[in-house]
Amino acid sequence: MVLSKKFSLAAAVLLACVMVTAPVMAEPKKSTYTEQEFLNSFGNKTREVVEKQLGQPLKKEQSVKPTNASNIIGRPTEKGGKQDQVEMWYYKDLVRYDAKKTYKTIELTFVNDRCVNIAFFNNR
Repeated sequence: MVLSKKFSLAAAVLLACVMVTAPVMAEPKKSTYTEQEFLNSFGNKTREVVEKQLGQPLKKEQSVKPTNASNIIGRPTEKGGKQDQVEMWYYKDLVRYDAKKTYKTIELTFVNDRCVNIAFFNNR
């Protein structure tokens, strides 16, 4: 009986410690950012860092080079060279431009796993 009381007391103390420290250990995701905060937080970051902070994007798109692009830009494409991997990720309502308003769409462009461009839109 005494062992049972000691065990239940120890279990209660352990449970209380877990409940108190769990909210501190979990890193909450920030709900919205100012434009500058967002640029500083995610500019030139890897896909892994962005996904860890913001979660999965609502949509991903791969950039595709048109077949006649080399004729239009006036330079030949390198056949043996490595192509850059360009991917766009889209998020909604993360960046504030006013005290009460957020941009509807945020586009992050990754080239070879680095965020090289960030755009904010209200018309997409």
